[in-house]
Amino acid sequence: MMNHGYTYQSTLASSDVIHWRIEDIIGGEKRLDFSKRFMPESLARVEPLSFLNSEEKTTLNQIRGNAYLCIFGLVEEFILPFVLDHARPQLQPDDFRTRALIQFAGEEAKHIQLFKRFRTDFENGFGTSCEVIGPPEAIAKAILAHDPLGVALTTLHIEWMVQRHYVESIRDDNELDPQFKSLLKHHWIEEVQHAKLDTLIVESLSEGRTEEQIMQAVEEYLKIGGLIDGDNS
Repeated sequence: MMNHGYTYQSTLASSDVIHWRIEDIIGGEKRLDFSKRFMPESLARVEPLSFLNSEEKTTLNQIRGNAYLCIFGLVEEFILPFVLDHARPQLQPDDFRTRALIQFAGEEAKHIQLFKRFRTDFENGFGTSCEVIGPPEAIAKAILAHDPLGVALTTLHIEWMVQRHYVESIRDDNELDPQFKSLLKHHWIEEVQHAKLDTLIVESLSEGRTEEQIMQAVEEYLKIGGLIDGDNS
């Protein structure tokens, strides 16, 4: 058992306070600024490419920013059904658990919709379609075929990655496009709560397992990582 102090009740209370709507952060006058970088250099890694000029580096930065958000949209396609599947068998007796997991799923559905809206805005402003990994439904099906604990570990990994990227690289970079940065911020503030809930899910799925069974789930987690990374070996 991890010593973290997370509870379904306290996480639900935090989620209720920070709730936001898609229409408040994208659309209308809230447009991407294609004269600015989308991603911090620590994540985009375009500056060492000396064969590109400054404008081309900005363009590549934006392409990588598009791919970054599309990856989040892709992984949330499997997180959504996974959370619902985990919530369903235990609708009673913990009302806070049920409400927290249903809200978790609802927010992930909102994120999927947000990233689809972003994709449309990006293609309209960028002027060129940029292909990304997919289709999401097929990848979600392949991931969900793995051990549920392996899926939960993958989800937790992604959620903590969101925290680290935003806090360490994005939050204090004032040269990024404000609209793109706003999308990352609003995604981050809800993923803070999701990381807590997924920690509780990992604990729940680990209960009663032997050390060997847990290590097998870790192997499944590594296989899922290879799938997302495009390693089909």
